[in-house]
Amino acid sequence: MDPVWVAIAFILGFIVRQIGLPPLVGFLAAGFVLKSMGIVPGDFLQIIADLGVTLLLFTIGLKLNVKSLLKPEIWAGASLHMLVTVVVFAALISGLAGMGISFFAGLDLKVSLLIAFALSFSSTVFAVKVFEEKGEMSSLHGRVAIGILVMQDVLAVVFLTASTGKIPSPWAIAVIAGLFIIRPLLYKILGRCGHGELTILYGFFLALVVGAASFDIVSMKADLGALLLGVLMAGHPKSKEVAKALFGFKEIFLVGFFLSIGLSGSPGLQAVGIAVFLAILVPFKTTLFFLLLTRFKLRARSSVLASLGLSNYSEFGLIVAAVGVSNNWIGSEWLIVIAIALSITFVLAAPLNTSGNTIYRKLYSFLIKFESEERHADDQLFDLGPVTMAVFGMGRIGTSVYDSLREKHGNTVVGFDFNEHNVKKHKNVGRNVLTADVTDPDFWERLKATKKQAIKPPPLFAVILAMPRHKANLYAVEQLRLIGFEGTIYATALFDDEVQELMDAGVHAAFNLYAEAGVGFANHIEQRMQAINKQ
Repeated sequence: MDPVWVAIAFILGFIVRQIGLPPLVGFLAAGFVLKSMGIVPGDFLQIIADLGVTLLLFTIGLKLNVKSLLKPEIWAGASLHMLVTVVVFAALISGLAGMGISFFAGLDLKVSLLIAFALSFSSTVFAVKVFEEKGEMSSLHGRVAIGILVMQDVLAVVFLTASTGKIPSPWAIAVIAGLFIIRPLLYKILGRCGHGELTILYGFFLALVVGAASFDIVSMKADLGALLLGVLMAGHPKSKEVAKALFGFKEIFLVGFFLSIGLSGSPGLQAVGIAVFLAILVPFKTTLFFLLLTRFKLRARSSVLASLGLSNYSEFGLIVAAVGVSNNWIGSEWLIVIAIALSITFVLAAPLNTSGNTIYRKLYSFLIKFESEERHADDQLFDLGPVTMAVFGMGRIGTSVYDSLREKHGNTVVGFDFNEHNVKKHKNVGRNVLTADVTDPDFWERLKATKKQAIKPPPLFAVILAMPRHKANLYAVEQLRLIGFEGTIYATALFDDEVQELMDAGVHAAFNLYAEAGVGFANHIEQRMQAINKQ
């Protein structure tokens, strides 16, 4: 790859990253800049782009929990949203074409449906970035949003497979069956690869050879083979390690894909205007997500935060559009329009997601009118019972605190964690742990509504805040004060300035984990030395 390409891609990606947007917006812009310089993309860039898409689908498969897709709010929510969006957007585009409006003129119903289909996707890259930065990947709204995105990705792969126009070889079924048969062998090999470069190479081997190449041989879409292999390997204990090891390679190769999109044409004023028009349509997608999720019994807050994470167009929409261009179904100018619209929606969605809780609180009285009378299973009211101490954040530190307190206070200690899987693990070993997101304003209301006196001593007289995010601990302190909690509050922090901030907020005692760990380690060494000397 030309050093000029790398330099421009990095500079623009870096600038965009500094203003809080995904670097891919900068990479798209870099493609436009390179196009304006007269640079023509070659075969090498296309190979890099194809590798990026293949690895993207493989890593999606590695993280895919098929059972989670069977939940109504995910499979039905994603399907209904896509169906309604495609119908409405296609009708709008066809209407504009019928009116003879420039740029839309000449588009028939099939082309309108294809463009609408490309616009119906939301960005997996954007949502993962937003939820990871806010520490909400395992929250209810995070899980639902990611589940919907995975469902959309599966539908995209189905389209990509159908778009090839190839009739699969009669051997296709045998190849698919063979992959299931050899899965135990693939598992065994992965378990013996260690944790270094061999694991990374094996990930490439699975995605590009066992998955993609085997499907290509029998005239099936190679990307679908990579996705299926990812799904088959998702149950292995090292699947997350493989996904993490391939993450950097996938991101680098996807840079080639975004550059190739930008290099496909230069955006004119008309294309920018159409892109702005398409960006204005995104609130329809957001509102539709909110209405659907509340119908599936999610609370207003969960529905709002999930919908905001999905309020954009998608890189998969670009992939769909690119297939349409390569098959001469749509003109290359639409690929440019969708790329610009994607960038605009990222710019608009970033601050909205950052202010998600603030938006919810301001519109609380209006939004809760849309909630269904029956609550989602993960949104039920809490029945704490006769608890005396509560630990918020059941990671390693919180678990140690919980176990120590339970030895002295028995089963009157309760733990809270927003990660549903962690909660299940704790319950399986007998700990009294409940699923809760303490940054959810409704959590505290639900806590109050359950038992009027549960938050005041007696019986609850101490709260321990052991969450890894400092802002979450501060928010919990604020909410405890607002609901009138009169007991003692303890909290953990990583830095001295955070300790001081917690103390200023009203915490009775805050502990620097690094400092406390050092003191504890030193005391342990001292005790061991004394024991050795006595011997």
